[in-house]
Amino acid sequence: MHLPTLRLLSTCLVWAAGLSAAQTPGNLQLSEDGSQVVALREKLVWPRCVEGMQWNGKTCTGQALLVDHAGALALATAKQKADGLRWRLPRVPELRRLTNPKADPAGIDPLLFPAAPAMWYWSATSSVSGSAINQYNYGNIENGVNGSNISRINVSNGWAVNLQTGEARGDVAKRSLLPVRLVRPQD
Repeated sequence: MHLPTLRLLSTCLVWAAGLSAAQTPGNLQLSEDGSQVVALREKLVWPRCVEGMQWNGKTCTGQALLVDHAGALALATAKQKADGLRWRLPRVPELRRLTNPKADPAGIDPLLFPAAPAMWYWSATSSVSGSAINQYNYGNIENGVNGSNISRINVSNGWAVNLQTGEARGDVAKRSLLPVRLVRPQD
């Protein structure tokens, strides 16, 4: 048995044993009550459930909230005020680290983040360098993007991450309805 197989077996044994605070292989560890996942290297805490869903001790239940970008920011602010912790929208690289494109099936770990909708998720990343626009790229020409109007496009578009593939896009209309996975620093 080689190391990746051993890690997968170890994860399955942890879950079969029902140990809520057991350490999972790699960088991620469950909280004492099992409702959150701690990214040890980044010192970040992720709820196991997306906004709108609740942890019942075994899985996430309920319906994921689908909100526009302003609604996602408002959810973070409301949660921060409600429990006094520094909840926020994650940045693109933080969300991408939750995915494993080499897993079968690819995506976010369903044992750590059960019942997670296989969709795009809002990110707090907001800036795009106008100097990176290639005026000869067909996609940019088709969308009317150039160095002089990129700031106007940034106002109406936001960044989102597909938690199945890890793909990130900065051209998602901010009025789109997407789920939200908040994050906070580990205190």
